[in-house]
Amino acid sequence: MKVGIIGLGLIGGSLARAYSRHGGHEVLASDLDPAVLTLAKAEGVVQAELRSDNVGDCDLILIAVTPDAAIRWLRGNAPLLRQSQLVIDCCGTKRAVCEAGFELADRYGFTFAGGHPMAGTHHAGFAHSRADLFDEAPMVIVPRHYDDMALLERIRRALEPAGFGRMGVTTAEEHDRVIAFTSQMPHVVSNAFIKSPTARGHRGVSAGSYRDLTRVAWLNPDMWADLFLQNADHLSEEIGLLIDELGRYKAAIEQGDRERLRALLDEGRRLKQQIDGEGV
Repeated sequence: MKVGIIGLGLIGGSLARAYSRHGGHEVLASDLDPAVLTLAKAEGVVQAELRSDNVGDCDLILIAVTPDAAIRWLRGNAPLLRQSQLVIDCCGTKRAVCEAGFELADRYGFTFAGGHPMAGTHHAGFAHSRADLFDEAPMVIVPRHYDDMALLERIRRALEPAGFGRMGVTTAEEHDRVIAFTSQMPHVVSNAFIKSPTARGHRGVSAGSYRDLTRVAWLNPDMWADLFLQNADHLSEEIGLLIDELGRYKAAIEQGDRERLRALLDEGRRLKQQIDGEGV
């Protein structure tokens, strides 16, 4: 299979490494930084540059850049794509890119599906990419038609070399609503939490809970700012809900209301158990 990858950051670079580790796949790629592409070719991860004159030769195209950049790439290259080609974006939000992708696919005849590899680290860039990043990780797919089983099977086979453990299917709207809570909110909370003046003097007085909560504060500001703004409505709603909840804890603590505080804590504990399927 000939695979075209747009963007050789952590996600795109790891996809390139994953396909290259399996024999029989040729990886073509493009990146805004020529040095990154040169390095990827020197390492044997990428066999050739992805260009306008060979993009139509690829069986599978994976777009691993920001949503705005993905839309620009689709609009600029859609006329060059063949009807037999499968194009999947790997962006962190889905509504804008899927709207553009589906419209262009209808106009030019190629097949487009939204995608979101649910894996990553707090490090960015090709230097931190790994061939095993997606091993057993979930891959979320947003197809044009939810019940297109033939397309879903085609996508499953095309993505098999990446090593994903399972494939979930959803709509662009539902994806963005849920991802605001499961992915974007942890990054907001972690990044805001670390701004306490106490953080500078925590060494020797912290353990696993501090490390777990602050791990994703070490993020790529440009990428996450774009993702947050692409999903501003859902993320703003989640932030508002959290602020309201924190206000309840703050009031109980300031008022010395132990029973109210214990009830709030127990409510959170029980919800966590229920959500994780462990009973009450």
